[in-house]
Amino acid sequence: MAQKIISVRTVVAVGIGAALVFVLMRFVAVPTGVPNTNLNLGIAVLSVFAAIFGPIAGLLIGFIAHTLTDLTFGFGVWWTWVIADALFALVIGLFWRLYRIEEGGFGVRQAVIFNAVQLLANAVAWIAIAPSLDILIYQEPADKVYLQGLVAAALNAAVVLVLGTLLLVAYSRTRVKAGSLKAE
Repeated sequence: MAQKIISVRTVVAVGIGAALVFVLMRFVAVPTGVPNTNLNLGIAVLSVFAAIFGPIAGLLIGFIAHTLTDLTFGFGVWWTWVIADALFALVIGLFWRLYRIEEGGFGVRQAVIFNAVQLLANAVAWIAIAPSLDILIYQEPADKVYLQGLVAAALNAAVVLVLGTLLLVAYSRTRVKAGSLKAE
């Protein structure tokens, strides 16, 4: 039988995750004072889904949710930031096995690993990729887009550190710890 590239569970996670992240990005965004840069709670949910379901789910959720958000704002899709969101989630998802969430083992060590990865992913996505692509593709002024990137990276990192970590701890506690069942 042919091997599945993506499971039904992952497809469902992508649908639910994209919907949740879209709603949070679109309707719960708090303006920062920096043009087109918001405090975004959706990034925490995106990181949680990527951490639980892996890199493919994270990439697709980030891509779909950000694209839908941009489309509904009416100013067109800002593809450089869509790509950055998708790559952010991809990087988080690449390390999903280290977090041990499904095994009920998301403790202090895994939270430190998760947050080290998300800090790196935020820096790469928002300080390097998004502004650089904005300059190359849209000929945006460097000072403007690097300021936006720095603010987005800092705010996203803080939201994921607090809200993302709390959500992962809570979800992990609902999972059965590996080796917790013993035969009598």
